[in-house]
Amino acid sequence: MDSVIDKLAEIEEAAEEIVRHAHEQKAEIARELQKERDEFDSETEVKTQERVSAIRRENEAKMRLLLKEQREKNSSAIENLKKDFEKNHTAYAEEILKKIIEV
Repeated sequence: MDSVIDKLAEIEEAAEEIVRHAHEQKAEIARELQKERDEFDSETEVKTQERVSAIRRENEAKMRLLLKEQREKNSSAIENLKKDFEKNHTAYAEEILKKIIEV
């Protein structure tokens, strides 16, 4: 009878050792998975920041180009208005005076 009890005790100890080892493996796997997640998150963050920076640079370049084009258009329009004024300022002044006198 004692030998049966001893065998059961050995089996129980072996089972406890297996369970303990399984818990250790589970913890190690969890650490490895967390490490892989952290690395993935870090790589994803870097790639995301690089892409955001690239998009920002592209948009800034487009904005500078649009602003340059708009300045050129505005400058051209102002120049045309100046030329028109130089050419017709007397007629404009006479028209304004005529309107003032009529009122």
